Amino acid sequence: MLWELIQIDGSPHDWFEARGPRCTLIVFIDDATSALMALRFAPAETTRAYMETLRDYLGNHGLPLALYSDRHSIFRVNNPEREGELTQFTRAVKTLGIAPIHANTPQAKGRVERANQTLQDRLVKELRLRHISDIETANAWLPEFVKAYNDRFASQPREGGNAHRDIHHTPEELNYILSYQARRVLSKNLTFQYKTCAYQIRSEGQGYRLRHALVTVCENFQGEITVLHDSRELGCEKYVDGPEPLPLDDEKSVHERVENARFDLRSKFYVKPAADHPWNTRRTQSMSPVKPPKLPRKKADRDKSG
Repeated sequence: MLWELIQIDGSPHDWFEARGPRCTLIVFIDDATSALMALRFAPAETTRAYMETLRDYLGNHGLPLALYSDRHSIFRVNNPEREGELTQFTRAVKTLGIAPIHANTPQAKGRVERANQTLQDRLVKELRLRHISDIETANAWLPEFVKAYNDRFASQPREGGNAHRDIHHTPEELNYILSYQARRVLSKNLTFQYKTCAYQIRSEGQGYRLRHALVTVCENFQGEITVLHDSRELGCEKYVDGPEPLPLDDEKSVHERVENARFDLRSKFYVKPAADHPWNTRRTQSMSPVKPPKLPRKKADRDKSG
């Protein structure tokens, strides 16, 4: 059935061929037809990149039944001591009513892996012909590429029908779901801490009934904070502004940043050795063993021998 299972993956690559920064392409592809459902360039493969791509997907198509991904830390907590804990992306997917499925091997996601290889050839050439060298311009042009790609390469499914479902959340609720969330317990003074800052609840009509209440802190991708209690927004203000916290990266984004740094170092400082450099030549002369010097015999030994 159409759009019943959507495979998702990120493809880090030099998409702009040194005309722009290295980046990652987030790919959503239909398992039944190999049709591209959503593409989005991002600086790295992070939770934010997948959430923004999912938001675009929901606006264009609706809710799929399931998302098929790998087992990286963006999608699954792999620490045995935190068994059952959900990542930010998986929490958002399950809240929307989408089933998350994790592949055991890369071969299980063969359709999206093959699509990544095709895109690294065709999409790179299209970007070059259109002189596109930045993420913002590329994302604005991608819908045109997706339509042309699907018209040419998407196959017909064995069964007809549309598995997408309607979205029953309001746009404001979607903003809360597709954001970073954390749970906090209010103090008796209706305060809480989030990251390195302290906040005070300023909600009229609630008063001391909110003492020790469990609230949900939602942080959007612009850093704006919203506090929810029983699905209602609470007013709050920051009264202690702590130091800027160190940025946290997902496992994939860390690998991507290290790879980019390695690539930059090679391009700046690497010098290919000459053909006659000692590293490139083999030593053809064999080393003969060195004989120990012949020591003079002692006088007593000479008398005995004489």
